[in-house]
Amino acid sequence: MLRSQDLATTVRTPIDASEAKKVLAHLRKWDGKVSSKWKVRANAHQKAMERGTALDYADVYKELSKLEESGALRASDRAHLNQSLEFLVEELANALGKTPDQARKQIVNG
Repeated sequence: MLRSQDLATTVRTPIDASEAKKVLAHLRKWDGKVSSKWKVRANAHQKAMERGTALDYADVYKELSKLEESGALRASDRAHLNQSLEFLVEELANALGKTPDQARKQIVNG
């Protein structure tokens, strides 16, 4: 149950199609760096996931998918990778009127 006075600070409005396109463009252009320190990385990813914006999810996903290519994922990395992908799929499918599979393909294949 959620009190009406808490609604604005608890519930986030889903992104729209134009924001979804910005997120997809951000994923294609991403050129961030992956921290080699797993604990620093895990804490940063947890904070990003808690902020709960589509761009934060995109950053976590992209960083960890790059790390996955090198075969260096830890258990916490794998959990954040999967969670960020699922959140992105849900956001983009809703915003773009796509199925979850279609949204996942757009994310994974760029």
